[in-house]
Amino acid sequence: MKNNFIQRTITGLLFVATLVGCIIGGAIPFTVLFALISGLSIYEFGSIVNKYGDVHMSTRISALGGIVLFLCFGYICVAPENHKVFTVYLLFPLYICIKELYLKQKNPIHNLAYGLMSHIYIALPFALLNVLAYQTSPETGVSQYNPVLPLSIFIFNWINDTGAYCTGVLFGKHRLFERISPKKSWEGSIGGAFFSIVTAIVLAHFFTFMPTAEWIGLGLTVVIFGTWGDLTESLLKRTLGIKDSGNILPGHGGLLDRFDSSLFAIPAAVIYLYFLELI
Repeated sequence: MKNNFIQRTITGLLFVATLVGCIIGGAIPFTVLFALISGLSIYEFGSIVNKYGDVHMSTRISALGGIVLFLCFGYICVAPENHKVFTVYLLFPLYICIKELYLKQKNPIHNLAYGLMSHIYIALPFALLNVLAYQTSPETGVSQYNPVLPLSIFIFNWINDTGAYCTGVLFGKHRLFERISPKKSWEGSIGGAFFSIVTAIVLAHFFTFMPTAEWIGLGLTVVIFGTWGDLTESLLKRTLGIKDSGNILPGHGGLLDRFDSSLFAIPAAVIYLYFLELI
């Protein structure tokens, strides 16, 4: 028990340090890290679904496609006029579909579904981190890398998870979604949201490009959709009959276990920020 706690602590600290270091380290470390995470997460997803029934997802091709999609989004955020770069990525979903015509697999629809799902569920959310990371100056029209928004998504998720766990342990009585995640409680979710609001107020004090109300809205958006992301991955694991999505992070499971909340929180945050621009 003690050894497992030490292992989890060390892995957790290294994980957070790597994530934070690469995000604040600049555009290149950010791009390298999350392109790699995108590919590895899809590979992990393919590895677990290929053990289920008659699924034979093209794991390596799908993972490579996820990396290319991330790089395409990064490039288009820096040079928005060069949108033709996405034609490179389009080769991958086409390949995933066309190859099933020739492989004569027992259930090609499952292969198609999981292959395309890996890009919608995993690759696209990670690629959208670029939308948060690059901000265009209204004066010059030039896009510049800014680590604050992508980092804030993970900070809100971490604070929400920690606050929900502590509050749930102390006060949790009413189950949030017992059918999928028996340990989650309404009290824990409310506690996580409260601590996220406090975090939003702190971030608004240091980063004034958004007013406090908008920071709080972003925090609550991440909390709500992050919870749904967590539950969705729990549903996936229950369906596949597994405890962890992988073992790449000793004591913490796989990459999908660590980024499950972010896979819903990132696109929700992008929609929220776009909505703010419209009003």
